[in-house]
Amino acid sequence: MSTERRLVAHLRGGFVGGTSGAVSIAAHAAAGGAAPGQSSAVLLLLAAVAVGALAMGSRLPVIAVLAVGQVLGHVVLALGSEHMHMPSPAMVSAHVAAVGAGAFLITAAERGCRIALAAVHRLVPRRYNAPPVRSRVLPCVAHRPHARRALLPAAGLGTRGPPVVA
Repeated sequence: MSTERRLVAHLRGGFVGGTSGAVSIAAHAAAGGAAPGQSSAVLLLLAAVAVGALAMGSRLPVIAVLAVGQVLGHVVLALGSEHMHMPSPAMVSAHVAAVGAGAFLITAAERGCRIALAAVHRLVPRRYNAPPVRSRVLPCVAHRPHARRALLPAAGLGTRGPPVVA
């Protein structure tokens, strides 16, 4: 995967995860749902991260991933209010409107990011080819094994093996 595609995928994942969590709270509260408690907020954060990772790592349409995020968000927020309830028509319409608007905005931001990266690519050269460095070649030092052999007897080390057992 190229750097540009990886960057756009990371942006898509962050946008989808953040939008999914924020819009779940907003749509739920706008339709009369309760504000999330601490445990619900943590679970909603985990759900938003999971949805963002799904959007980043797959080629599913943004609207489908956002819809999954809204369902997860609603379930988490309903669990936090200590009773499961069927969503009212106002809550369903708020979630659906949020999914449509979020998908449109995220897709537009993704397209804008691709256009901006293409413009930067045209302006910046692809690779920088450094000029060759000219240096003197240093002569190689020759190996002198006879000098080392002369030093061994002087150091008290010989070339003989261990003593012979009598």
